[in-house]
Amino acid sequence: MSKDKPLPLLSSDKEAEDLVGSADLTGYDLSALTPTRFEFRSKDARVNMRLPAELLEQVKATAASKGMRFIRQALEQALHR
Repeated sequence: MSKDKPLPLLSSDKEAEDLVGSADLTGYDLSALTPTRFEFRSKDARVNMRLPAELLEQVKATAASKGMRFIRQALEQALHR
């Protein structure tokens, strides 16, 4: 079977759950997908720090394009190097 069928655009978690729960995914091209870690632990601690305004703007721009978990992921990656 050819795996060239594009994934449909999904606008909610519910739509994604319905697709995964009912569709045969073997026909879809999943090569562009990236692994995602789901976070089940509560986030009950805050970090406040002072940064140069330019650095903060770069972080915000990167987080907007890569997802809001960008800062947390960057910290985790730095610790596991």
